[in-house]
Amino acid sequence: MALRLNELAPAAGSKRNRLRVGRGASAGQGKTCGRGVKGQRARKSGFNKVGFEGGQTRLTRRLPKVGFRSAMKVTRAEVRLSELAKVEGTVVDLAALKAAGVVSVHAERAKVVLSGAITRAVTLKGIGATKGALAAIVAAGGKVEG
Repeated sequence: MALRLNELAPAAGSKRNRLRVGRGASAGQGKTCGRGVKGQRARKSGFNKVGFEGGQTRLTRRLPKVGFRSAMKVTRAEVRLSELAKVEGTVVDLAALKAAGVVSVHAERAKVVLSGAITRAVTLKGIGATKGALAAIVAAGGKVEG
C-alpha cells in the first residue's frame, strides 16, 4: 500500500472550524465577543507585558533574592584524586591539569580532594591538597611540593 499525496487527510476530530466572533447572538459569540464588559482587556489594544500587575509592584520584584554565586568559582578548581590518572607524566601542575582537560582553562588555582584512589606516584607542584588526599599521595609513593 503506497502513500499518495492526494489521499492525505487530517485525522478525524483534529480540525475545528475557526470561531467567528461578533456575528450576532445566535452565533454564540455576539455583542462583546467573549471579552467581557469594558476594561483594558476589552479594548482592541488592551495588552500589557508579562508580569504586569496594573502598576502594583509585581510579584517577581516583591520576593527576596535567594542564593549566592561566587565570582571566584570560575577561577578555582577541585580535582578528585582519581582524576590525576588522566595526567601524563609524574609531575602534576596547573598547566598539566589544563592540558589533560581535568580543570577549566580559566582556572588559576586547583586543589586535590580525597575522592577515588591513586595507583601511581605523582609529584604535585603548586597545587593544594586536602589532608586525606595528601596522605593518599604519600602512601602511593608521591610527594607534594609547595
